[in-house]
Amino acid sequence: MNPVIEVPFLDLKAQYHAIKEEIDEAVHRVLKSQHFILGPEVESLENELARYCQCKYAVGVSSGTDALLVSLMALGIGLGDEVITTPYTFFATVGTIHRVGAVPVFVDIDPQTYNVDPLGIEKAVTKRTKAIIPVHLFGQCADMDPILDVAKRKGLFVIEDAAQAIGAEYKGRRAGSMGTTGCFSFFPSKNLGGIGDGGMVTTNDQGLAGLIRTLRVHGSKPKYYNKVIGGNFRLDSINAAALRAKLRHLDEWTTKRREIAARYDKLMIENGLAEKYVGLPVVKADRHIFNQYVIRTRDREGLLKALKKAGIGAEVYYPLPVHLQECFASLGYKEGAFPHSEEAARSTLALPSYPELTREQQDYVAGAIHDFYSA
Repeated sequence: MNPVIEVPFLDLKAQYHAIKEEIDEAVHRVLKSQHFILGPEVESLENELARYCQCKYAVGVSSGTDALLVSLMALGIGLGDEVITTPYTFFATVGTIHRVGAVPVFVDIDPQTYNVDPLGIEKAVTKRTKAIIPVHLFGQCADMDPILDVAKRKGLFVIEDAAQAIGAEYKGRRAGSMGTTGCFSFFPSKNLGGIGDGGMVTTNDQGLAGLIRTLRVHGSKPKYYNKVIGGNFRLDSINAAALRAKLRHLDEWTTKRREIAARYDKLMIENGLAEKYVGLPVVKADRHIFNQYVIRTRDREGLLKALKKAGIGAEVYYPLPVHLQECFASLGYKEGAFPHSEEAARSTLALPSYPELTREQQDYVAGAIHDFYSA
């Protein structure tokens, strides 16, 4: 066996070649039908994903961002309303709140899970609060029971940002099944990644599902008759067909991701890296699906440089919390406002972690980290 000399952060080609015949057949099926937007493939994917996510309804949309946006629109959240969320997340979580005219209100994270701390949510509720958007970051569900309790008592909607968490579980319940809506992304790097942008909204509310279906086609129902203003949030048929093929493998891939995470933990401990140099992921929910395997590090920039030199891909999620982004300066947040989020932004690092990662590649990654801290 040839020695490992590089480890990509993500290897989508390896995944494609493993199921090439299934993907090619799905794509050719759509090409033969010449039905490229919405249609039977999207409807089938919606039904299959609704079952997978333990929901009654699923609505395919154009991206994870648009899943969040159309959820906010469908719930009537707009100018002057407040939405509570986390500052440690991908920009879309907060950007969509701003796009509907609402005001994002931040609550700091639990420093162990990186998810929003439920204890801070109730204190952030005002008369203008309309919704909470908990983010299931890196593949682990937020602590949902206390969040849902606050929402019920205060009459608030809960929009689960489950973009990184398809199949994750909290006390036996699947991500996207607990809130008013669940929002998923099929960006190619996700555990269930498409062949382009794509997303899904899940809900148990039939009327809400119907409204979202209308909003995704410019609010037109029937065609060319508009009672509401929506947008072009449609999911492509080729993407849906490919996702249906991949969905059959998702649980197998999730098992492999969880095994890789457990082995990373073991390697870090055996190499004397845990605690002293590297903080390991803390798992609190039932089923963490490890969209990313994220460690805390000392001298992150030095480690990144060393990994790059060794041919190892690694990524920072996310280097600047949303409350400190220039475009949100008008909200008035300053450095120090959310110390746990800011510390996570300074110290976390995602290592290569995907089902096709080999044991030899993992050994190489752990060895490179050991070499850096031993130098």
